[in-house]
Amino acid sequence: MRKVLLLAGPTGSGKSDIAIEIAKKLNGVIINADSMQVYKEIKILSARPRSYLKIPHYLYGDISVQKNFSSGEWLRKVQTIIKKIPKNKLIVFTGGTGLYFKFLTDGISNIPSIPEHVRERVRKLNKKIGNIKFYKQLLDLDPKIKENIQYNDTQRLIRAYEVKLYTKKSIIDFQKNNKSLFKNFNFTKIFLKVDKEKLHKNLRLRLKKMFENGAIEEVKYFKSLKVKKELSSNFILGVKEILNYLNRKVTLEEAFELTFIRTKKYVKRQLTWFRGKMKDWIELPSTNNNSIAVNKIIKIISST
Repeated sequence: MRKVLLLAGPTGSGKSDIAIEIAKKLNGVIINADSMQVYKEIKILSARPRSYLKIPHYLYGDISVQKNFSSGEWLRKVQTIIKKIPKNKLIVFTGGTGLYFKFLTDGISNIPSIPEHVRERVRKLNKKIGNIKFYKQLLDLDPKIKENIQYNDTQRLIRAYEVKLYTKKSIIDFQKNNKSLFKNFNFTKIFLKVDKEKLHKNLRLRLKKMFENGAIEEVKYFKSLKVKKELSSNFILGVKEILNYLNRKVTLEEAFELTFIRTKKYVKRQLTWFRGKMKDWIELPSTNNNSIAVNKIIKIISST
């Protein structure tokens, strides 16, 4: 069976650097498993790796912010990429999008294609009434989602609504019949655990560097592209807040603080997902010395 490392963790946990070191030592390649780092025009705010150090990286900066990019599309691209990777290479998936990892280990639902007019209708409804009322309507339509989707997870709410509306079947029922496309892969599943106080300190420092090193200019360019508001690239952390600064709705300091607050909330949702959906993963405490984590992970891979 082919060995594959799944390296997950919250935003700001140092996954990318650790993944690169492991790939260097074990003749590996890296595939992005972060929904924000796929976008070409947003490199700084998405915290895309600054240097690949001659390690092959896939699905980083491949998609235009002007295009919608679903989890299903990500999985189809992964299938194509894996076929091209030599068998002697270790494949390392790293990122913070729990749903991507779930698709790798559990498979994807066989949901029929939803017509664009239905999708547009649902998006407009969400925009018109807001998440809270939209969530209540969805619960009336599909009570099964209550324990699976949070009211503030806009993209998943919209997806669940459009699926139920068009197919008359809950997205939860589709997910129960998932089939993994990677049954012949030997997954080593590692989750990087970071102390909350340390993580928040790291996030604030990282965000400060982003704002100092081009995030404002990056969003200025994003604004010039006139990206449709319903596209998922608008949800990249910091884009909305900096757009509000550029439109003189908030000060730069307020934009920074609002981005930091939203990032912490995002991390909280990530951790909730990991705790609920990744119970069989190995938790590895993150340290200031990446080499310790790298060596531990290599030992785990070697023993499986």
